[in-house]
Amino acid sequence: MEEELNKQAEAEQVETENVKCDSCGSNMKFDPASQMLYCEHCGRKESFATYVQADELAIENALGTGGAEWNDEAKVYRCENCGAKVVLDRGETASVCPFCGTAQVVESNELAGLKPNALLPFKLTAEGANECCKRWAKKKIFAPGSFKKNLKAENIHGVYIPCFTFDSNTESIYSGRIGKRHTRTVGSGKNRRTETYIVWRNIGGNFSHFFDDVGIVAGSRVTQRDLEKMGPFDSNRSTKYDGKYLLGFSSYYYDKDISVCWGEAKQKMDAELKRLILSQYSYDVVEYFNIGTKHFNVTYKYVLLPVYAGHFGFRKKIYNFFVNGTNGRVTGKTPVAIWKVLLTVLVGLAVLTGLSYLIMQYL
Repeated sequence: MEEELNKQAEAEQVETENVKCDSCGSNMKFDPASQMLYCEHCGRKESFATYVQADELAIENALGTGGAEWNDEAKVYRCENCGAKVVLDRGETASVCPFCGTAQVVESNELAGLKPNALLPFKLTAEGANECCKRWAKKKIFAPGSFKKNLKAENIHGVYIPCFTFDSNTESIYSGRIGKRHTRTVGSGKNRRTETYIVWRNIGGNFSHFFDDVGIVAGSRVTQRDLEKMGPFDSNRSTKYDGKYLLGFSSYYYDKDISVCWGEAKQKMDAELKRLILSQYSYDVVEYFNIGTKHFNVTYKYVLLPVYAGHFGFRKKIYNFFVNGTNGRVTGKTPVAIWKVLLTVLVGLAVLTGLSYLIMQYL
């Protein structure tokens, strides 16, 4: 039995090692445009997989035993400049940090941890992501010109962001007190007036709902808010994890384990359940609302989501922006050119002054 397990582990490790080009021997990378492996040296392409839907896993297995580990197949690198940690295949090395662009990246002695079981492949190339960034930057009227001019594909790096998605059947018992505002006319003569009053109503009952793929980002460099602004990521279309999709890319090391992410997912579900239940009623104010929820048949996927991370240095500060690797949506922060803000304020004041003068002339 032990011999069979060792053979299986060796086979899995071979699947995620660097793939050599049969024509020239160079390392092949995953090409988002063709969804094939591509040799940058000779241009040869090679297909390697068809879509295999990722399995939903019982959460008890991960919470109880930690799930399947990634340690034999991958290693962790840490950026000494910004502290970001990325996971790479054992056969690859990190040259630059995808979040700050420095070359101060060293191998860490940390273990890669829980192995992802699902992955959403990149569909957008780095050049395509750069074009999306340029269109996004043009809309940032207060960003300095140097920011818009220096957006280059070589400053944008593809990195898979760790995310846990959860499915759950829920049964809730709720109670609360809601109110509807009404108006009435009271008094007479000079004392006649309109007043507002609230008609209160007690509510309560049972509510059932199924949650599908509630996603919680497990890293800190790309926040939950960033992920939702770039969304949607169709994690229901994620494929079974295959290390070949990571060739030429890196994966961000997760900062939050599955138990923490499950806690955040339940908070998110609670907020949605409150919204869904209250949407059944007509009300203006909520005096109180209590809800108790039980979760059944909870499953999860540890899925890697494709994101291009870009960076721009301005006045000794790094600004990060992110591109959804499937749909090209961009989010992030940009530096601000103070002179553009001042000029806008001055122009606004001049317009107001001119309008005031014209109004005074015609009064």
